[in-house]
Amino acid sequence: MHSGPMVDMIADYIAIFVLFFVPALLIYIFWMIHILPEKIAHQRNHPQADAIQTLCLLSLVFGGMLWPIAWLWAYSKPVLYKMAYGTDRIEHAPDGVLHDAPHDLAHAVAHDSPASDSTSHVADAPAPHAAGGRS
Repeated sequence: MHSGPMVDMIADYIAIFVLFFVPALLIYIFWMIHILPEKIAHQRNHPQADAIQTLCLLSLVFGGMLWPIAWLWAYSKPVLYKMAYGTDRIEHAPDGVLHDAPHDLAHAVAHDSPASDSTSHVADAPAPHAAGGRS
């Protein structure tokens, strides 16, 4: 077989590669697998994508035990959300900012509703009668 300083030098380089680059590659692969539910939720316009992202990060802290829950949540249909807001999807802007339908709905109700302008109704209200008098 081969022996000598050349073989020792090649073995040293292989050992350095294995000690530094392989763990970094494994950490990268582990990270990419852990953020898959977040990416799936974003692609499916899931209204709770931020919560799924948080659960994915918590799963990293807890050793991956929460990851299956995040995976199932990303593929689930938000039934109660749809019952409350009439939709089970949320639109993402090109810059990645969520356009939350309930927030937009609340904003529209607050600014378009005639009940929100209380000063217009005060002038139209009849004057109260005196306590003891007749009209």
